[in-house]
Amino acid sequence: MEKKVVELFAGVGGFRCGLNQVKLENNQVIEENNWDFVWANQWEPSTKTQPAFECYIERFGESETHINEDIGTIDKETIPNHTLLVGGFPCQDYSVARSLSGEQGIEGKKGVLWWEIAEVLEVKRPPFVLLENVDRLLRSPSSQRGRDFGVMLRTFLNNGYSIEWRVINAGEYGFPQKRRRVFIFAYHETTDYYKKMDKKSLPDIVFDDGIFAKDFPINTTPLDKGKTIITKDKYKDLVNISDEFDFHFFNSGIMKKGKIYTAKTEPKTITISPLKDVLETNKVDEKYFLDDESFEKWKYLKGSKKIPRKKPNGECYNFSEGSMAFPDNLDVPARTMLTSETSVNRSSHVVKDNVTGKLRLLTPLEAERINMFPDNWTNIESKNMTEKRRYFMMGNALVVGIIKKLGKTIEKIIEEE
Repeated sequence: MEKKVVELFAGVGGFRCGLNQVKLENNQVIEENNWDFVWANQWEPSTKTQPAFECYIERFGESETHINEDIGTIDKETIPNHTLLVGGFPCQDYSVARSLSGEQGIEGKKGVLWWEIAEVLEVKRPPFVLLENVDRLLRSPSSQRGRDFGVMLRTFLNNGYSIEWRVINAGEYGFPQKRRRVFIFAYHETTDYYKKMDKKSLPDIVFDDGIFAKDFPINTTPLDKGKTIITKDKYKDLVNISDEFDFHFFNSGIMKKGKIYTAKTEPKTITISPLKDVLETNKVDEKYFLDDESFEKWKYLKGSKKIPRKKPNGECYNFSEGSMAFPDNLDVPARTMLTSETSVNRSSHVVKDNVTGKLRLLTPLEAERINMFPDNWTNIESKNMTEKRRYFMMGNALVVGIIKKLGKTIEKIIEEE
């Protein structure tokens, strides 16, 4: 089976960097592996400019198969056949609404981006799928816990897939950022891998035999667990799931033939890659350092506080928040980096500089290292790439090392097909 990949919501190419173990030498991209990326799409609907796509084509070249269009406008039949579908799609509302006639069931849709993936599954039937999302997907929405993920699982089931999922905190497995994301690996019923896993029990897949158990080992005793089904006997269609599904998904799980087993798990061992290892060792530009005035502002933001506030109805209350490490602890992985990195807010990192010992913000290069991209990956001078955009793109990115590790296992699975 050929290793052909389609990359949706490609961003700056995190999946491709991981799967192909990409390096950047003398500003030239070197792809060490042989995954063939036959099609990629990146579109940012909320901005006039497309910096992530500009970065993607700067690194991987302009091509008729590198598409900068709203995925909703693309005829999925025109997407090339592929072995592996990948994407880190935004978390939205995945509920479905009935059509006016009530006959078609899923004509009315929200959570548009998930339904674009669902259409690719239906039209192209890729043998394997690897997706990434924020971990709150498993418990959204707050009014009907687990419904959105239940809708996704039923969509996979309707299209002939089994899926495994795992919430991975990158910082617990030797990567330099405490970034928690849910990873989803799906495999179609026509594959040999599906038939192989069909012989395994649900718990065995979660704890021993599944892709996540092999690459990111967990203790074999769950902290909690649960089972349910989403078969046609219990839920007749996606609308039924959307209206009635309510279930507590834990951080690990498997769905096979409509049966779900999920467990609250913890890493077997925790390996630390400290923040200090990604900091620049050369002299850093003075613009990143805190002056006396900004120091006091940062100290206040990072400290504990109780702030009197009023609700819309006039009721008074105290808004409270605890203190944060100031500066950040360099002996542990970085905290989760957000798109607002280096702006004046609690979540931005403040570090002690290696050379001067003074406090400063992260540099764009350090932000790339935290996500394990090659140095200066987003430094696109020809496109006038601002530092603000570079931080924003890294706040949206995934930890490349996780994809690199999973990619090696998926490669073996495909080679055995």
